[in-house]
Amino acid sequence: MTQATALPASAPGTLSRASVLLLVSALVVGVALVAGPRSGAVLAIGLGFGLALEGFRFGFTGPWRRMILERDASGLLAQLLAIGIVACAALPLLAANGAELKGAHAPIGLAMVGGAFVFGAAMQIVLGCGSGTLVNAGSGNAVGAVALPFFAIGSFAGAYHLTWWTDLGSLPVMALSGVGGLAVTLAGLAGLAVLALVLGRKGSHRLPARYWGAALVLAALAILHLVVAGQPWGVVYGLGLWVAKAVVAVGGDLSGSVFWSAPANAAQVEASLLTDMTSLTDLGIIGGAALVAWWRAGFASPVGVLPARAWVAVIVAGLVLGYSSRLAFGCNIGAFFSGIATGSAHGWVWFVAAFAGSYVGIRLRPALGLEARR
Repeated sequence: MTQATALPASAPGTLSRASVLLLVSALVVGVALVAGPRSGAVLAIGLGFGLALEGFRFGFTGPWRRMILERDASGLLAQLLAIGIVACAALPLLAANGAELKGAHAPIGLAMVGGAFVFGAAMQIVLGCGSGTLVNAGSGNAVGAVALPFFAIGSFAGAYHLTWWTDLGSLPVMALSGVGGLAVTLAGLAGLAVLALVLGRKGSHRLPARYWGAALVLAALAILHLVVAGQPWGVVYGLGLWVAKAVVAVGGDLSGSVFWSAPANAAQVEASLLTDMTSLTDLGIIGGAALVAWWRAGFASPVGVLPARAWVAVIVAGLVLGYSSRLAFGCNIGAFFSGIATGSAHGWVWFVAAFAGSYVGIRLRPALGLEARR
């Protein structure tokens, strides 16, 4: 997660930490009473994701950046470890409970590959992927806070136009399953880990304790999310849904979009936000990251000085992040993490394209004025 710039300092105030934890617990219970135990549980899992990502200072963008610039493979290895653990549980669960659980499966196509590449570049510009932008915004990072609403707008727009893009050409959905699928997935992860070790600098195979903790906790939460929510951990759909609801609330018409007028999505737009599993997880991530930041010392941290062009770049990158992630059928979480963990071939292609895009984003960042001056 980027720490380059942050919102103004804010002290914890008069509430004790125990009081805040009690309020958060009451919120989860309240959601469970209003929308059902499942919704309350998913919100709690989302809080867990936010607590883990910010608490362990772990993400997906930063480790890729360090692998490219410093040949530090440790963060990428921790990600692969977490995905492998989830796969060991998710693939058998999907095979045994296909009617109740669904995987993060999507087709490989021209728009999907292009979207993943562009997403990889944009996430390095703002130093935040889908989950990273949520965590950065929740923890008081100004770049994340500015990028998040535009990410949501881009996600809505990308979904609105999705059919036009997929009509450019795509393959049928390809997904691994069962024992054989698990073996292939683990072999692929092991092969990617070996490649990272070969390309990484000496000693970067040693994972610090916080990486081990992050990998194990995130894997456990992801498995729990699949079981409770009935779907893998994802981010992007919820953000677009928030904007879709706002558009309808002000009298907008979504009938012109094949995606938003589809029965399931149209029903979700009309339903309570507390019934959407992805939205609950996203809100939980923001809240969990905010709790960690508040617990540590409020939201105080040095504020970097960024030129005007940098803030324009953040807004544009936020829009691009949302739009491209819809075309790519997910971000680092929904496509890379959950896609590979549930056997989707598109997750592997997404990783290659997004990692290549990250090279571009890393080189664009200084030119856009996003290396903060102190």
